Amino acid sequence: MIEENEDARGMITMSGSIMEVQNALVEEMYTPNSRTGYLIISYADPGENDMINIELIQLNIGWETILIDQFGEAISLCSITKGSYVNATFSTVMTRSIPPQSNAYRVIAMVDSLSYRITTDRILLVDSDNHFVYTGNPNDESDQMRYVITSATDIVDEDGNPLTLDDLKPGKMVRIKHANFQTASIPPQTTAFVIELLST
Repeated sequence: MIEENEDARGMITMSGSIMEVQNALVEEMYTPNSRTGYLIISYADPGENDMINIELIQLNIGWETILIDQFGEAISLCSITKGSYVNATFSTVMTRSIPPQSNAYRVIAMVDSLSYRITTDRILLVDSDNHFVYTGNPNDESDQMRYVITSATDIVDEDGNPLTLDDLKPGKMVRIKHANFQTASIPPQTTAFVIELLST
């Protein structure tokens, strides 16, 4: 527990069996698949003598957890990075671990809309069942990239006309606008914001 005189982090409020925190700082993020995992967040808890105690809680993220950005668009868990801020609602039922754990119902992440990169590469594989697109060197998995396709991902042709995941085929060239963040897995994984199918 850290004591500070003032802090920008929000405080927790409770309504029935639901707790809510605004403007909590993300201290750590873990995900094995970009959609489930956990966030460790810190929030301000008023103490004695006008002191502010900084408390930690682990929010467990399941498939049923709503993950959106501040614009209401669906995002993957790996879009939420250490040092960013979130608003979250979660269960009042917590473990007695350190930090305590709770199941998150909804997480709204304050993501940087300008935090992206653009990569042009050839499609290796389209995994429609798991919503992944792979690009890169077919002979070297460490030189590949796996892109997560969310409901917020735009798939378009060069004229901006909407396409579907089924329109993406191995061997086709694409220009992908994607998150700066990527996992340390092999192949690395990141979230695709826009996939543009190129004609050449």
